Amino acid sequence: MKRFIVLDSTPLGLIVQRREVRLADECRDRIATHVAAGGLVIVPEIVHYELRRELLRLGKSASLAALEVFCAAQPDRLLPLDSKALRLAAELWADTRRQGAPTAHPHALDVDVILAAQVLSHGLLPKDFVVATSNVAHLARFVPAEHWTNI
Repeated sequence: MKRFIVLDSTPLGLIVQRREVRLADECRDRIATHVAAGGLVIVPEIVHYELRRELLRLGKSASLAALEVFCAAQPDRLLPLDSKALRLAAELWADTRRQGAPTAHPHALDVDVILAAQVLSHGLLPKDFVVATSNVAHLARFVPAEHWTNI
């Protein structure tokens, strides 16, 4: 098991859903098992932003509150977005475009690239973490990634 699980928006969104939603309960159980075994969970600030804006749009106040509680439950769980990460994200974005392998529309804010850059610029070694996601193909170009159901 990797020591750090970095959450993408799908598993984070499941974690903050109400109880008795099968997939949400399953995701929470997987994360709880990881934490109980001594693992750490990280939420990149760009993922927090991506989920928060959608919960605000939908008026999901209970999920918004759960998001804040979850992010505050562990010191340093929320990984700040800084200039170093954004500079690396720009390089990764440009490299994938030059290779003809974009991960988003040319004018889109490419959250996957920013997420990857946040983790890489934070200094975590690829052997020490995995990104839990529902979008393995895009993220695995940059960082170790697995579908959240395999974590």
